[in-house]
Amino acid sequence: MNKSELVKAVAAQVELPQAEVAKVLDAALEAAVEAVKKGENVQLVGYASINVVSKAARKGINPATKQAINIPARKVVKIKPGAKFAL
Repeated sequence: MNKSELVKAVAAQVELPQAEVAKVLDAALEAAVEAVKKGENVQLVGYASINVVSKAARKGINPATKQAINIPARKVVKIKPGAKFAL
């Protein structure tokens, strides 16, 4: 399911125009992105938790040259699915 299909499904379920549902979905996603960028955790109870984790610097190997390289520390977004996504 892509974003437009999600908008159609939600619009049909709540009986609102797709344009309004798209605005609400965009606003909700943008709010979540901004919160994560600030370093805050986003918890949608039962659905997912989104947070930022720090990855330590480490050694790696360049697959093309087989030479050792240093991979710097970085921050990444981690998404953990909630109970409603259990299959």
